[in-house]
Amino acid sequence: MATSRSNPDHRDAIIVLARAGYGARGIVYLLVGGLAALAAFGQGGQTTGSRGALERLMLAPWGDVLLGIMVVGLLGFGLWRGIQAVKDADHHGTDAKGILIRAGLFVSAISHTMLAVFTASLLLTLGDSSGDSGSGSKDAATWLMSQSFGRWLVGGVGVALVGVGVAHGVKAVKTKFDRHFNMPIDIKYWAYPVCRFGLIIRGVVFVIVGSFFIIAAYQVDPDEAGGIAEVFSTVRSQTFGQSLLVLVAFGLFAFGIYSMLEAVYRRIDP
Repeated sequence: MATSRSNPDHRDAIIVLARAGYGARGIVYLLVGGLAALAAFGQGGQTTGSRGALERLMLAPWGDVLLGIMVVGLLGFGLWRGIQAVKDADHHGTDAKGILIRAGLFVSAISHTMLAVFTASLLLTLGDSSGDSGSGSKDAATWLMSQSFGRWLVGGVGVALVGVGVAHGVKAVKTKFDRHFNMPIDIKYWAYPVCRFGLIIRGVVFVIVGSFFIIAAYQVDPDEAGGIAEVFSTVRSQTFGQSLLVLVAFGLFAFGIYSMLEAVYRRIDP
């Protein structure tokens, strides 16, 4: 009887952690997109990635408390992503497409757990971090390159990221996220265009980041790998770079809103 009573408790705990995780991811992207937008309009922001955004959060009032909450949320999201991958909570199946999607979810579980560890390190060092927003990608590429067949591992990560980016675009165009939402119609009216825009821009970012990894593998140079901060730099250096920077910043901010909506309205079945 004790075991049967504990299962609903475990399920409820996972649901709470998953929703907290979506919220934490949303806050990260709201910060990344918001800071980049402020920088684009010359209002004192900065183009940075997830780590840089969390470092800025440390400077806010009650920053240590906020970072502590983010640690819990990001760990919760890592746990939920792991459950999605291993237990197939979203019913992706075991065919080739389903396995690829679940593999991507597992990678997401690892990356968000690593981000939680980085956030915890900010608390332990009182925000005195020597890393930068792009170091996560470079560190990952450096570690992979040091392994057997490291060059191919880095290239494989790049191809996988490009695939995830394309999948984001398809998900947006076909509104595939609708099957995971339990959202009132009046909210869908304004929320779905925001969600689609956010997914498309995040997909583009993934494609660019994946290209960085492919270039790193081709040149056998992990320093060529990069993350969101390097995407901002690349976009800004293009023709109409300022306009493109604003577009990407707003898109990532929109993805943050999408994540916050997931925290409230997503169907979660552990």
